[in-house]
Amino acid sequence: MSNPVDEFNVYRSKMNGKLLADNNKIIKRIFNLDTNAYSEGVLDVKTKEFLGLVASAVLRCDDCVKYHLESCYKHGATKEEVMETLSIATLVGGTIVIPHLRRAYEYWEQLELQEG
Repeated sequence: MSNPVDEFNVYRSKMNGKLLADNNKIIKRIFNLDTNAYSEGVLDVKTKEFLGLVASAVLRCDDCVKYHLESCYKHGATKEEVMETLSIATLVGGTIVIPHLRRAYEYWEQLELQEG
């Protein structure tokens, strides 16, 4: 049985590599801006990842939600913190966000299973 977290990361890494190998200056700058935006600053990284998670859920981007969930997990977020963050996203985005909330919950469970 395959692991959804590993599948996502392998695919993301492979495709990011292909995109960056095309040497498109604009795409490279966008990737760089994204990396720098989520680095330590006045706000800590975990807080920035929570913000990214809310925006991703409201915009209904499952890949983005997975990415930010994993980053939240790596930066020590608890399930309770993540669910509170996703509750704000659902409030802001409305009921159309609920399917993404379900998939986010399922992905968080997969992240927890990887550790155990």
